[in-house]
Amino acid sequence: MKAIDKITLCMGSSCFARGNRENLETIEEFIRDNDLETKVEFDGCLCTENCSDAPVLIINGKVEKKVSNGRLKDLLEIYRK
Repeated sequence: MKAIDKITLCMGSSCFARGNRENLETIEEFIRDNDLETKVEFDGCLCTENCSDAPVLIINGKVEKKVSNGRLKDLLEIYRK
C-alpha cells in the first residue's frame, strides 16, 4: 500500500460529533511522532456528504467511513508501512 500523502478529515457536525474530534488529535499526534510534517498534507473539509457513515476521513483520495479511533490507528499503521 502506498505511503500516506494526504489526509482530509471531515469537520462537518455529524462527523465531528461522532468521533472526528478525537481522530483529529490522533492524526496530529501520528504526524508529529513519525516526523511526517513535511511529507503528509493534512487538512479538513466541511462535509463529504457521507453523514450516515460518520465519522469520515479521506486518505490518499480513498474515503474511509465509520472510522473509530481504534480503526484510525490501524489504518495509519497500514498506510505507514
